[in-house]
Amino acid sequence: MIFKGRKIVIATMHNKEKVIAPLLEQHFGVSCITASQLNTDCFGTFSGEVERKLSPLEVLREKCYAAMDLENCDMAIASEGSFGCHPIYHFTNADDEFVMFIDRKNNIEIVDRELSVKTNLNASYLNDIDELLEFAEKCQFPSHGLILKNKETEYSYLEKGITSKEKLIQCFNECMSIHGSVFIETDMRAMFNPTRMEVIARATEKLCEKINSTCPNCLFPGYSVQKVHAGLPCESCSLPTKSTKALVYQCNSCLYEEIKEFPHGKYMEDPMYCDFCNP
Repeated sequence: MIFKGRKIVIATMHNKEKVIAPLLEQHFGVSCITASQLNTDCFGTFSGEVERKLSPLEVLREKCYAAMDLENCDMAIASEGSFGCHPIYHFTNADDEFVMFIDRKNNIEIVDRELSVKTNLNASYLNDIDELLEFAEKCQFPSHGLILKNKETEYSYLEKGITSKEKLIQCFNECMSIHGSVFIETDMRAMFNPTRMEVIARATEKLCEKINSTCPNCLFPGYSVQKVHAGLPCESCSLPTKSTKALVYQCNSCLYEEIKEFPHGKYMEDPMYCDFCNP
């Protein structure tokens, strides 16, 4: 393996190395470090005082290269999360975690993703202590941190990483007495959100599996699905459905391509998923 014995920098200031490093060391025999001077908040903050102007993949790339430059290292890994409504189940919140691996020496960039509905994401305006404590309990406080500010998009008062009841009540009273309003939200930074840390670990595990998947033609890492072909025939009318009929694997180096038909072991689809039989 081309990675064994080499050093890799984890581009984080939020303790993500706790779940990322063990997986990298187990899969690739690398030595993990963190970039102690890296300020990832400059790419945007969940609390909103620093706007994220780049896409998640652009942010990941910037993080990786910044960390490699700071530590004089030629391999890096970074994660970037986005939170909001699930793209399919619109009334459910989701954590969309991207993880990127870059090997500058061998010109390798590999990305994977974990979309999970397992998140405590929440936010609200509050009027009294009872509402405050009810919100906190619902959001798994104190194991999960909270953020208080005077308004949703105003930062005259901003307190992050609150993990004790005493501090929470103190900040609520301070903010209410100064500004007359309090906005509370879950702290989605990894070190204050064990639920998110679990999703990052799952995304990293998927990334490691993808890196370990090598091209059968040239052995380049990251051999994976690049296209999905729909068209699995309906078992009643034989017309094509939207269900997957084939997966197209492609190498990012030599562009070798392989089509795997019926990847899920199904050769026909149930008529309930057919737009003709069940419009």
